[in-house]
Amino acid sequence: MREKLELLERRRAESEQGGGARRIQAQHDKGKLSARERLDILLDDGSFVEYDRFVTHRSTDFGLDAQRVYGDGVVTGHGRIEGRLVYVFSQDFTVLGGSLSETFAEKICKVMDLAVRNGAPVVGLNDSGGARIQEGVVSLGGYADIFLRNTLASGVVPQISAILGPCAGGAVYSPAITDFVYMVRGTSYMFVTGPNVVKTVTHEDVTMEQLGGADTHAATSGVAHFACDSELQCLQSIRDLFRYIPQNNLGDPPRGSGRDPRDRRDEALLDVVPDHPGKPYDMHDVISRVVDDGEFYEVHRDYAANIVCGFAHLGGFSIGIVANQPAVLAGVLDINASVKAARFVRFCDAFNIPIVTFEDVPGFLPGLAQEHGGIIRHGAKLLYAYCEATVPKLTVITRKAYGGAYDVMSSKHIRGDVNLAWPTAEIAVMGPKGAVEILFRKEIDASDDPQQVTDERVAEYTAKFANPYVAASRGFVDDIIDPRDTRPRLIDALETLQGKRDRNPAKKHGNLPL
Repeated sequence: MREKLELLERRRAESEQGGGARRIQAQHDKGKLSARERLDILLDDGSFVEYDRFVTHRSTDFGLDAQRVYGDGVVTGHGRIEGRLVYVFSQDFTVLGGSLSETFAEKICKVMDLAVRNGAPVVGLNDSGGARIQEGVVSLGGYADIFLRNTLASGVVPQISAILGPCAGGAVYSPAITDFVYMVRGTSYMFVTGPNVVKTVTHEDVTMEQLGGADTHAATSGVAHFACDSELQCLQSIRDLFRYIPQNNLGDPPRGSGRDPRDRRDEALLDVVPDHPGKPYDMHDVISRVVDDGEFYEVHRDYAANIVCGFAHLGGFSIGIVANQPAVLAGVLDINASVKAARFVRFCDAFNIPIVTFEDVPGFLPGLAQEHGGIIRHGAKLLYAYCEATVPKLTVITRKAYGGAYDVMSSKHIRGDVNLAWPTAEIAVMGPKGAVEILFRKEIDASDDPQQVTDERVAEYTAKFANPYVAASRGFVDDIIDPRDTRPRLIDALETLQGKRDRNPAKKHGNLPL
């Protein structure tokens, strides 16, 4: 027995060396950690339990028979994050460039199946050169097996992807199906085809960073939700996400500390919204003054900044926040903002996270580019997401709520549960000036003093329509509140909605306007 135990220990030690000390050092020289070092940072100390450490590839072609390494390029298993069960896989670039083989894919599929069966999140750490060319179609089949499991697990357990090296070709579609994608500046890349192919086909000269770097995907394409400065920051950020999301679609999201007094009122909220309706302000100032301890975990911060999405705790309740951002494009809804918010709303709804909407929206962005780009179709995604959502939905209108955008932003008409307005709210078909120029065009044109007539009519329209009282008189707004009471009123609403029962008609699935 002792001899067998010694053999076991030798092989365990060999499996932990990956592609060997030289290749691990090469990882370090690039500013990258090894597959196992990443898991040590991501997971609670000593919590990792490894699966399939002695698996090797099955191919004997093209010299692979002499390159058998325990684990075959991916470390899989389960561990804990703040005591909570998670299933993980960490691709090992030191073993054949982290290329995906048949057995590599089988290992990942095993942990994904276990995650769904046991109702726990999946975290994938990606660092791979792509399909293992020597295995041909078998490798491609492995990717498809993973894609299928990503799809079936979607909305059942949270799926998180970290891109910690190259991720190219078919490999990009697995992270793209998952809920959140993290990237690291300078070391991680995602693209369907690399710079060399791009140059051959389109004659464009681009660097890997320009084509598929962290900032490109976090700010331009929207593929990545987070761009981090280091792997350490990236892995810690993933740990932080678990403060807000549940284990699965049947569980409740975790509670916050609840130390921030539920009845706290903030005097500064009286001065956040400028007196002049055309002046911008930062919606983050509203959010930080309302949520617990001012802590806001923002998602997609650098993409479509005219809308703000993220997680927070409010009275200890985990919530998802969607907020128009008046400081960027006046908070208007455009194609990118609609898609960004729609996906976030659907995540919250899938995982039982109440949605709080802070609304200051002048409408949808006009123009040829938006219309030709499909603003109707893309804007409908956000409308669909809010209509479909059955979690508690709370809305606070801080200023503008104009036109169809008023309907879209979790209005009472699409099953908003609690809809509040500040006295500064303006709820109308359009802004007073635009409305007057349409309604009284003939009168203004015929006047000796068009500006005076315009000003008078604007004042009249504002008094009659550009305020929250008409909507409140119809019951479209539940109450008009003192801004300082926003936090206690929202917490009270969350408490009353804990037993909410809302169901959509039975169906296989809806036809979201993709």
